[in-house]
Amino acid sequence: MATKIAQLERALAYRFRNATLAQLALTHRSANRRNNERLEFLGDAIIGFLIAEELSLRFPEAPEGELSRMRARLVNQQTLAAIAQQLQIGEQLILGPGELKSGGRQRVSILADAIEALLGAIYLDGGLSACRDCMLQLFAGEFLTQPAEELRKDAKTALQELLQARSLPVPEYEVVAVEGTDHEQNFVVQCRTALTPQAMTGSGRSRRLAEQDAAGQVLQALQS
Repeated sequence: MATKIAQLERALAYRFRNATLAQLALTHRSANRRNNERLEFLGDAIIGFLIAEELSLRFPEAPEGELSRMRARLVNQQTLAAIAQQLQIGEQLILGPGELKSGGRQRVSILADAIEALLGAIYLDGGLSACRDCMLQLFAGEFLTQPAEELRKDAKTALQELLQARSLPVPEYEVVAVEGTDHEQNFVVQCRTALTPQAMTGSGRSRRLAEQDAAGQVLQALQS
């Protein structure tokens, strides 16, 4: 185990004071009743907060909705798993026999959860400042490879490009209701994609705005 933790610390450029926290962050629920799920819960909240903080500093004039969309483009299961793969976190994971046999070391959900758990562990071990430094280092590639204009694209464009990058079908939008009077209509639209198990619903004063809202709901769902 000491070897795994040493490799992990080199990958993260962070040295744990409490090695038990690092071990716990690497332990999947398939391996032990005492596992990384609580650290994952904590890390999820911390990543969301720190990315929101960074975006607020980088884009001081951006409205809340735009900041939420940018955060969704940066923080999602695919991005976290990609970071884990770059750091070879899968090789350090402690998995049960079933997950080992079924390819758990490469499973996107497990890798993404591990990154969240590790950041939760760093927060408990070294505090918020250490966690921020580590998180910004891990996400540096995402910020550097996505220019500001890319991050700020509207939700429909962002979602379509995300799907195309994964060779998935384009989103399907359907108006499911039109409410209100002729002069104050409210459109309700559902957006279906291969990324979410169910359609996401948005609304707006025009079909275009409702579709944007629905696409934004998909992007935010991917962040969770």
